[in-house]
Amino acid sequence: MGLTIGVDIGGTKIAAGVVDEEGNILSTHKVPTPGTAEGIVDAIASAVDGARVGHEIVGVGIGAAGYVNRQRSTVYFAPNIDWRQEPLKEKVEARVGLPVVVENDANAAAWGEYKFGGGKGHRNVICITLGTGLGGGIIIGNKLRRGHFGVAAEFGHIRMVPDGLLCGCGSQGCWEQYASGRALVRYAKQRANATPENADLLLGLGDGTPEGIEGKHISMAARQGDPVAVDSYRELARWAGAGLADLASLFDPSAFIVGGGLSDEGELVLDPIRKSYKRWLVGGNWRPVADVIAAQLGNKAGLVGAADLAREPDPIM
Repeated sequence: MGLTIGVDIGGTKIAAGVVDEEGNILSTHKVPTPGTAEGIVDAIASAVDGARVGHEIVGVGIGAAGYVNRQRSTVYFAPNIDWRQEPLKEKVEARVGLPVVVENDANAAAWGEYKFGGGKGHRNVICITLGTGLGGGIIIGNKLRRGHFGVAAEFGHIRMVPDGLLCGCGSQGCWEQYASGRALVRYAKQRANATPENADLLLGLGDGTPEGIEGKHISMAARQGDPVAVDSYRELARWAGAGLADLASLFDPSAFIVGGGLSDEGELVLDPIRKSYKRWLVGGNWRPVADVIAAQLGNKAGLVGAADLAREPDPIM
């Protein structure tokens, strides 16, 4: 079909990249993320125009953190941008003069990993992203499954604990409150406060207090064997693996792909997730067990996936 542009809307920058049919990024252009909804539309157009110089482009895919309708055109709701029923496709098309599709950013990252990363060779894949929050995507039968209204795979807001911790979505006990970067920091602070003698290394990387612990400190300390840091990763993995076991009961994939910033820690987080997953999988000792694979594309997955989804036929057809 030709070259397409993928757009990744981040908290501090908007990146647009020209992507070929093999998933290679040929050029990129980045602009700062503005503070207003209309400003973001202008910035998307600017990033696309900067990236397309010297290339013949046939379409644009935008990954947006929010609920996107099944027609891949309107953002119903975005938690971090003041978009409510935002006709993003229409607005950006008017600015760039190219066909545009809008996709949930976690769906876009999942598709990128399925097509060009850890999911290559699989037909049925569930992706989860363990970052500040928890997102995901569903690929069954080589197709991205968005649900009837387009807002499937909001895995982070599955209620894992009735009347549990308050989530930013307004509900309580959501999965991302127990398996995410925020959860990891909370576990480490709680444990360091309860047993500071087991967190000498971890505390020394910050300001010496549990309140000063940051995610990067936990990673560094865990790699050096700090007991509190290691135990905090295990707690996160316990919840992540339990959630994967529930998803296996729903979707029965051949593989789970784990992405997001926490997946950068490799086996430090993946090995205990696998163990927890098998522990909680119903019939786990007697049934086939899906692979749990690290994502391979890193922070490029969303941009590459969005660009490739711009080549995909309208899912409504």
